[in-house]
Amino acid sequence: MKYIFIGTSKFAAIILEKFIKNKYKPVLVISALDKPVGRKGIITPSEVKAVALKNKIPVIQPIKIKDAEEDIKEINPDLIILTAYGQIIPESILSIPRYGSFNIHPSLLPKYRGASPIQSAILNGDEKTGVTIYLMDKELDHGPILSQKELKITGKTGYFKLLEQLAELGSDLLLESLPNIASGKAELIPQDESKASFVKILSKEDGHIKWNKTAEEIERQIRGYENWPTSYSFWDKKALKIIESSVKILPVLKSYPFGKVVASPENEMLVATKENYLKIEKLQIEGKKPISAKDFLNGNLKIIGTVLK
Repeated sequence: MKYIFIGTSKFAAIILEKFIKNKYKPVLVISALDKPVGRKGIITPSEVKAVALKNKIPVIQPIKIKDAEEDIKEINPDLIILTAYGQIIPESILSIPRYGSFNIHPSLLPKYRGASPIQSAILNGDEKTGVTIYLMDKELDHGPILSQKELKITGKTGYFKLLEQLAELGSDLLLESLPNIASGKAELIPQDESKASFVKILSKEDGHIKWNKTAEEIERQIRGYENWPTSYSFWDKKALKIIESSVKILPVLKSYPFGKVVASPENEMLVATKENYLKIEKLQIEGKKPISAKDFLNGNLKIIGTVLK
């Protein structure tokens, strides 16, 4: 089967690698433009492009996907597989492959249409999520469903771990579905519009911790946003990124203002919230390397009694 793979992020890169290992090598990969990364702004290819180059697959990187339409028409693929690309694909491209254009989406559609479904599942404390393979149309994550599979969210699963689990699940699910797609036996089920929900593109400001939330809500945010935008507060005029945390339940001896840093009887670093305390386990102060809360307190005991903003 001659197919084109369109994607950009790590989620898409894991899926592409799985397809190549299973002898489904695309004739072309389309990915986003190389971008500056890190403090030095080093121009870096997307993770999907890196996988393609490693496997000697041609790559194009149009500024707008519409600019690739003639290239796609010339190839005349049987199938387009897209995931985590970052642009809406016009109908004129979606209609080119004879078997259609399918998206691997990391949620149980129609729940969490949009840009941040993995983060949203963690943030909302969902007990399960999953992947959906659907036939794309002109609307966002709207087309009829080919197949779905659920995945339980266990323990303190964070964004990176859940992303890997869903990428593996999604690639397996589409690999199972390819014979039905190729034979024309694929059954497509319309999405239930009454159950649709949308999630937004995250901004840096979304990571700013609001200490008037519960400790449980903040702990979920820290896990869900561990890639972007991360979770941070401010202390001593510097950003304080919280990397790992847990919920600490203590008898309320006095009412602390939200965001006040206190020490537990075991000398743990706790922050007062709307309900219970957030125990900080690993953090990173602006301009420094990540460090355990215990080691941080050894050199910054003055943080106890202050209020994080």
